[in-house]
Formats: sequence, C-alpha cells, structure tokens
Amino acid sequence: MAPWTRTRPTANEGTSVTAATILLLHSTYGLRPAVHTAADRLRAAGHEVHVPDLFDGRTAETMEEGLRLREEIGRDELLRRAVTAAAPYSEAGLVYAGFSLGGAIAQNLALGDERARGLLLLHGTSDVADDAATHIPVQLHVADPDPFEPDDWLNAWYLRMRKAGADVEVHRYRGAGHLYTDPELPDYDAEADKRTWAIALDFLQDV
Repeated sequence: MAPWTRTRPTANEGTSVTAATILLLHSTYGLRPAVHTAADRLRAAGHEVHVPDLFDGRTAETMEEGLRLREEIGRDELLRRAVTAAAPYSEAGLVYAGFSLGGAIAQNLALGDERARGLLLLHGTSDVADDAATHIPVQLHVADPDPFEPDDWLNAWYLRMRKAGADVEVHRYRGAGHLYTDPELPDYDAEADKRTWAIALDFLQDV
C-alpha cells in the first residue's frame, strides 16, 4: 500500500456544509442516472451543482462503446465543451468534479483556472504538466486495484500534484470495481459508494 493511501477512513457525520458551486462531469458512459443522483445528493447538502452533457445526449451501455464515443468526439472537443459549460460560473470560483473520464477533464480545467476552489475526482485522473501550479485542495477516490489507475501511475500522479502545490488526499477502496459509484453497472460496490460520499461531503465542507 502506498504511503499516501487512505482506505475507508471514518468521516465526520452531521456537520454543516458551506455551499460550493460544483461542475460535475460524467464518465465515458455519458450522462447516466447515477450522475444525476450524485448531483441531487450534493444539492441536498446545500451545494449548487451543474451537470453538463459532454456527449450531446448519447450514452453507452458498455465501456467499449463509451470509449468509441470518446474517440469519435475527440479530446479537444470534449475539453472545449467542458470549458464552455464552466464559463458562466467560473468567475465566483468553481469546485470541479468528475467521474473517470469526467475526472480527467475536471482536473485539466481546475489546474487551468486560477479561481478554482477545489477538485473532487471519482475513479479518474489526468497527467499533470511539469509547470503546473495550483493552491487547491484535491480529493481522489479510486478502486484498489483499478486497471485504469494502476499504482505506478497513481504514485507519479500524487507526486506531480504535490509538486504543483495541491493539497492532495487519496482514498482507496479494496475490491471495488472501477466505476463503483454507479448502481447500474457491474462495478458497483454499495459500501465503497457510501463511504466515498460521506468523505466527499466532508471535503466539500472546507473548500
């Protein structure tokens, strides 16, 4: 286990939450019901949440289908759509968040936005440029192991984020599938899902 790993720690319950404005980006599967459920959970905690559809109404039934959609649209276009979605709200300071692919895009947006307040990553990360610089708190939740986020990659990612100036937490969930927060997918793990959201809500209280 890597020295930075935290495995299902106890979160504080019943604590008041300071409202944040959150841009929540969907995974390679598209804007599925689980994303709306997550947004509603965050809104119930007092946050303002915006959930753009980067796939323009299309969703995938399998990871392979989702990867084809991602390649068809292209990385640059997905990033452009996300930037456009963030633009009306970024002036006040956004918390960027996302699932898997959406996490990777959220990371890119957060590191490029000097007004960003925080970054919440679920199941996914992106590369960190050598000259990246940020002051934001970052929280990552990821399966252990995760074939899309192998340990060597996560170790390098953590060190690069720390070098960039981010205050980073990493939480691992042993035995969970990659997208373990989506109850309609085989990856789903109810206990990991519950703990993730308890910890994430505590994180959002302070950003």
